[in-house]
Amino acid sequence: MKFAVIVFPGSNCDIDMYHAVKDELGEEVEYVWHDTDNLDEFDGILLPGGFSYGDYLRTGAIARFSKVMKEVIKAAEAGKPVMGVCNGFQILLEAGLLPGAMRRNESLSFICKPVELKVENNESMFTGEYALGQTITIPVAHGEGNYYCDEETLEQLKANNQIVFTYQQNPNGSLADIAGIINEKGNVLGMMPHPERAVDSLLGSADGLKMFQSIVKAWREAHVVKA
Repeated sequence: MKFAVIVFPGSNCDIDMYHAVKDELGEEVEYVWHDTDNLDEFDGILLPGGFSYGDYLRTGAIARFSKVMKEVIKAAEAGKPVMGVCNGFQILLEAGLLPGAMRRNESLSFICKPVELKVENNESMFTGEYALGQTITIPVAHGEGNYYCDEETLEQLKANNQIVFTYQQNPNGSLADIAGIINEKGNVLGMMPHPERAVDSLLGSADGLKMFQSIVKAWREAHVVKA
C-alpha cells in the first residue's frame, strides 16, 4: 500500500507521519507538496498536523483551497482512505469532507499531553484492529480542538455510528466528548489526537499503530485477490 503525506506551508507533523508509515508500519510513503495536481498513484492520503499557512483566518481555512485539495476530495469520493490529524482534521472540516467546525479550546490555552480515548466504533477501516470500547492512549497538541456541530448533525453522527473516538476526560470542551469522526461512507477520518506520535512504546504508547494497521488490513482485504 502506498501513502501520501500532504505537506502544506506550516505543516510540522509530516515527518512524524512519514516515520509512522515507513519505519513502524513498513509501507511505502512519500511527501506530497500542497501544489500537487495528481494523487492517482497513492492508495491512502494522510493530512498531518501543524499550522498550515500560519492558521491565518481560521485553522485550515486557507489550506482548504490548496491545489492538492481537489485531488484529496477526488480520492475521498473514490473511496480511498483519507485521514486528517489535528490541523489535518481542521482542513477536512473546512473542505466539507467532514461535518462540523473547530473552536478554540475551552481553556483558551494550548494543550499538549497524552489523553485516553474510548473506541466507539471498531468497524471502520481505521479502527478494525481495536476492540469496541477499548481505552487507548494518544497524545494531543492543539489550541483549537473544541469540536462543534449543531444538534441535527450530532444526531446524524450518532445514528450513522460516525463517532469513532471520544475523550475519557475531555481536554478541550468538544461537544459530546468527540475526539474523532468519520464520514458517512466511512473512508474519511478526522481526529485531533496524534496517532502518529503513539506508534512505539519508546514514545510512551504504541496504541496509534493499530490505526495504521487497520487501514492497511482493510485496503488489502478490498484490493488483494487471494488465490
